[in-house]
Amino acid sequence: MAVFWSTEVIPLGITSLIPIVLIPMFGIMPNEKVALQYMKDTTMLFVGGLMVAIAIEEWNLHKRIALRVLLYVGVKPAWLTLGLMGVTAFLSMWISNTATTAMMVPIAQAVLDQLSLSEDRFEETIEEELQAKQSLNLLPEEIPVLKIFPDNEKATRARRNLYKLVTLCICYSASIGGTATLTGTGPNLVLEGQFNQLFPENGGVITFSSWFVYAFPNMLIMLFLCWIWLQIYFLGFNFKILWGCGLLKTWKEIAAYQVIKEEYKKLGKMSFAEILVLILFIFLVLLWFTRNPGFMPGWATVIFGKSKKYISDGTTVMFIALLMYILPSKRPRLESLFKDKSSTEQHIQGVYPGYDPPPSNEKPSTLLDWEVVQRKLPWNVVLLLGGGFALAKSCEASGLSRWLGNQLNPLKTIPHWGIVIILCLLISIFTECTSNIATATLFLPILASLAVKLKINPLYVMIPSTITTSFSFMLPVATPPNAIVFSYGHLTVMDMVKAGFVMNLVGVVCVTVSVNTWGWMFFNMDQFPAWANTTNL
Repeated sequence: MAVFWSTEVIPLGITSLIPIVLIPMFGIMPNEKVALQYMKDTTMLFVGGLMVAIAIEEWNLHKRIALRVLLYVGVKPAWLTLGLMGVTAFLSMWISNTATTAMMVPIAQAVLDQLSLSEDRFEETIEEELQAKQSLNLLPEEIPVLKIFPDNEKATRARRNLYKLVTLCICYSASIGGTATLTGTGPNLVLEGQFNQLFPENGGVITFSSWFVYAFPNMLIMLFLCWIWLQIYFLGFNFKILWGCGLLKTWKEIAAYQVIKEEYKKLGKMSFAEILVLILFIFLVLLWFTRNPGFMPGWATVIFGKSKKYISDGTTVMFIALLMYILPSKRPRLESLFKDKSSTEQHIQGVYPGYDPPPSNEKPSTLLDWEVVQRKLPWNVVLLLGGGFALAKSCEASGLSRWLGNQLNPLKTIPHWGIVIILCLLISIFTECTSNIATATLFLPILASLAVKLKINPLYVMIPSTITTSFSFMLPVATPPNAIVFSYGHLTVMDMVKAGFVMNLVGVVCVTVSVNTWGWMFFNMDQFPAWANTTNL
């Protein structure tokens, strides 16, 4: 399965069905137990999260948020890229990084095209002004416009680098943003599912709120460092020009800003459906955070008492998703409920008493439509999650995880933080060629066995390794966001390799530092927990 996932000789979802055939045939587990792995609580959390994300996309709420933020930050190079990265990362926390990138790149492309077009027109005007001033026999240093465009080739190179910067910052921030929430990207859900499966007595250590408290600060640090690095790599150290400190807006910047403003105007006022989806989304996030916050009783405890253990993050998101299938997308008008016939039909029947209006085939429109969900929901990833859980369960049942853990005994001589660095570097290389979900699925059972063997908290190696699977920065084929931005033709493979290599190192350093600082305190990494003292691994 590792080979098939890596090479994609057959679709990823079909590879994920192999355990249903081979695990029972080899006598490892009965098929009933294997099939149960494909529809776990984590799978329901994933499906429900995607349904909410589809509703956000369907009503263009994500585009409204993106354009509004860009109107606020402006179009100076540094602030433009910061705005794009912030919006992309935020949206990627809730909807797929592929959908986020596919939506953000055309917006950025339109702004950049307007900047270039306005610059060309501006240069033509400057050239005319230059010729007029030269006719006055002024010295070159007395003609200020010569200092604006000293080298046309240099200006062209700077423009090309700006395109590279903006497109790369979008795909990188899409990958980084997804790490901040439990539902933001597949590997996070793989960790939750496998962790609860391997350590069933853990007491619910991994929840939406606990993951966010740890991962969100790490995401912000990485996003900031990515912003600084890409600015320096593509546009140099002239921060005054990049940030526009003390500089007036140029013609091209005003024109580019106008493009964003026009795009925002096209959306019109917020519709009833947009407002309702936004309210439900905010309500969902609040429910996730307050279900079991840890420092105080959550709503599940207060309302349901002993039954709180039956309620999970998957229950919560499915409740909101079901509401989206019920609530109307248009504001209901009460007066229409009391009218048997429209005024038009009444007029026609008054003229033609025998007229019988045809039955209406129009169904009431709701926030979510099943046909849209069927078309947009990535069912192959649902199977991929299930196949990963089945594979992990079979590794545990067969004793393979324990055997692999024993083979890693030489790592005992290395400091624990050194083990984290080695594992993260290994995974960051592996995930460049393999699906991040597949990478997490293959590595996490082995890392759990290693942690038990070394008597360290399993989360100490599993959390940073999971986050690292999303650091696919170097190759166009490493992740769909990379492929999307590469298809626009502004980047070369070497552009991605050079910029992405540094970002991989930055990511490894960030997760290592975070798990040894606030992660160490928050998850009690200083002790080997009782729930991890199991003989199954």
